[in-house]
Amino acid sequence: MPLKPLFRLFTLGAFTLFASCATTTTAQSAKESSKPKNIILMIADGTGLSQISASQYFSSQPSNYDRFKHIGLIKTSSSSDLVTDSAAGATAFSAGVKTYNGAIGVDKDTIPVPTILEQLEIKGYDTGIIATSTITHATPGSFYAHVKTRKMEEEIANNLVSSNIDFFAGGGVNFFTNRVDKRDVVMELRKKGYVIDTTRLNKTAKLDKNKRYGYLLSEGGMPSILDGRGSFLYDATKMGINRLSMNKKGFFLMVEGSQVDWGGHNNDADYLISELIDFDTVIGQVLDFAGKDGNTLVIVTADHETGGFTLAADDGDYNKIKPTFSTGGHSATMVPVFAYGPGASEFSGVYENTEIYHKMRMLLNL
Repeated sequence: MPLKPLFRLFTLGAFTLFASCATTTTAQSAKESSKPKNIILMIADGTGLSQISASQYFSSQPSNYDRFKHIGLIKTSSSSDLVTDSAAGATAFSAGVKTYNGAIGVDKDTIPVPTILEQLEIKGYDTGIIATSTITHATPGSFYAHVKTRKMEEEIANNLVSSNIDFFAGGGVNFFTNRVDKRDVVMELRKKGYVIDTTRLNKTAKLDKNKRYGYLLSEGGMPSILDGRGSFLYDATKMGINRLSMNKKGFFLMVEGSQVDWGGHNNDADYLISELIDFDTVIGQVLDFAGKDGNTLVIVTADHETGGFTLAADDGDYNKIKPTFSTGGHSATMVPVFAYGPGASEFSGVYENTEIYHKMRMLLNL
């Protein structure tokens, strides 16, 4: 299907009305040099500059990436490879260490390292994880689990039980119920006090600040946008913010648009761009919340770029863009970091991916 008709069909009307443009004020500028109460870290897996540019060229709405003033670049190599994978990339964000490809919350010697979620939970913060992959996938798993390899998704699910995450939403119910060891990890979560739903997001439910919530809404990863996922990421993020913001101490929420990466691996431009536009719309919601709240730092970045994606002129026609790919894997290019809110100015410049963790920790006085 040609790109332009595809994105006419890709309707955002149900929720784009929330993505209004932010206005810059003197008060906001002052806030950007202060300390945040909350942090929302948004990771569009596999997203480089060309993917972000696609949100400007192929969406019917203005790109929410355009709303940021503070922009940096991170170097993404892991300890084992010049080209990182998502596990090592996410562990750099969650724990501030360079580790080997495939590592989940462990250092290069496979020793568990504390994540920012775990450190904040000890301090009384509420925490949340949302992804369009399985909730046990490399990126979300790296924020709460400690295993030698990302392939151990059943063990990563076990780590979720032992964590104290207050809100999570994604796919992967098979790693909790249809297991080799026959454990029913959903039941274990319920026994621990979680309200678990494996059928739908109940958007009208009245959330309780004293309860933890988990949504496992597909056997594996969530469906793609093109296959009918709808507004899951937007709705889950809204619910997560509503629940976590009940904590007067503060909260940390990680939101992953997992399938931008999958579109890149498939060299499928329609898949990639539809996922990126979905993620961009969620950025709009989060920025609107942060603008009203005044105490929330929003960081938007990626663990790496996927596909060697570029927006080339089509057969020399400089008025026609042809998305192209140079690889079915990841690339070593730097990826951008966008920041808004208290402490946003700290994220300008060029630095290693591990600095995302250290900057967040510094701003939260951990």
